[in-house]
Amino acid sequence: MIGTILNVAGILVGGLVGLTRRKPLSAASESYFKVLLGAFTVFYGLRLTWVSLSGSFFEILKQFVILILALSLGKLAGRCLHLQKMSNRLGQRARESISSARPDDPERFNNGFRTCAGLFCAAPLGILGSVQEGLSLSEYFYPLAIKGVMDGLATIGFVSLFGRGVLLSGLPVLAIQGTITLLVARVLEPILSLHNLVSSVNAVGGLLVFCVALVMLGLKRIELADYLPSLVVAPFLTLWWR
Repeated sequence: MIGTILNVAGILVGGLVGLTRRKPLSAASESYFKVLLGAFTVFYGLRLTWVSLSGSFFEILKQFVILILALSLGKLAGRCLHLQKMSNRLGQRARESISSARPDDPERFNNGFRTCAGLFCAAPLGILGSVQEGLSLSEYFYPLAIKGVMDGLATIGFVSLFGRGVLLSGLPVLAIQGTITLLVARVLEPILSLHNLVSSVNAVGGLLVFCVALVMLGLKRIELADYLPSLVVAPFLTLWWR
């Protein structure tokens, strides 16, 4: 669980920086970090998709068609499950909590914990990164490491609003993302490897990581949560096509 541990470390470091440094990051610094993280996300996302496609030209073409079909069917399933709507609702509640935060609020500690835990745990990159790390047996921890930096930067600002309660949000992140990684590594990865289906999931996952970068850089508005079922659809399509 290297990626999850780095994610939690990012939250803790960001919280400690926020407690010791009252001055927020400048707009130029935030823009620099956003571009840098976006570039890393593009690289690691496309790299994962590229190395997951192999074989002859026609085999790669077939894998690419499966990739597109998996994304299309996955998005349809995500819309039926209202995944993006639930994510948007959670984000709206977080914004309301942030806008109503007051230094003298007796519930400031609890509100900070709940708000940040919800935001950090429900982020599509957290779920996606946990799955990818489990499938690679901790070799592909980069998405969660990038998320750790993003969460750490956000925590610097959250600490000034909610105080020390923000630091405890690392515990549910450790529990949820770590559980997903371990379940995927111990249960799903052996099954997928037995039927040579890991590459199909990684190809879709890499493209979704790339889409995270587009959203991060403000280049494209993508309903990422709706695409998460594509990770489940891809191996079934690959098995059916055979």
